[in-house]
Amino acid sequence: MNYNILSYCIYGCITIYIIVWVGKLFHANGRIFILTLFHQNESMTDTTNNLLLMAYYLFNIGYAIIQFSLWQKVTGIDALISSVASKTGILILILALTHYFNIALIYFLSEKNLFITSKNYTS
Repeated sequence: MNYNILSYCIYGCITIYIIVWVGKLFHANGRIFILTLFHQNESMTDTTNNLLLMAYYLFNIGYAIIQFSLWQKVTGIDALISSVASKTGILILILALTHYFNIALIYFLSEKNLFITSKNYTS
C-alpha cells in the first residue's frame, strides 16, 4: 500500500477543514476591529475584510501545496500519523502566529489613527 497518497489525502482534508473554518471565523469576527480602524466606514471595511480573507486563503493553501512537495517517504502507519500530525501542527502554528501579527497590526494602526485624530481635534 502506498502510504504517501493516504497521508496526502488525510492531510489535505484536515488542512482544508482548518483553513476554511478559521477563515470564516476570522472573517466574521474580525470585521468589528477593521470597522473601528476605518471609523465606521462599512464599505471600506467589507472590502478590506474580503481582501484579507482572499489573501489568507491564498497564503495558506499555497503553504499546504508546498508541503506536499517537501513530504518524506511514508513507510508505515506510525510514520503516516507522525508526518500528518507534524505537518498539521506546523500549519496551526503558522495560523496562530499570523493571527496574532494581524491583531497587533490592527491594534497599532488603530492606536496611531486615534492619536492622529485626537491631535487634529485639539489643534
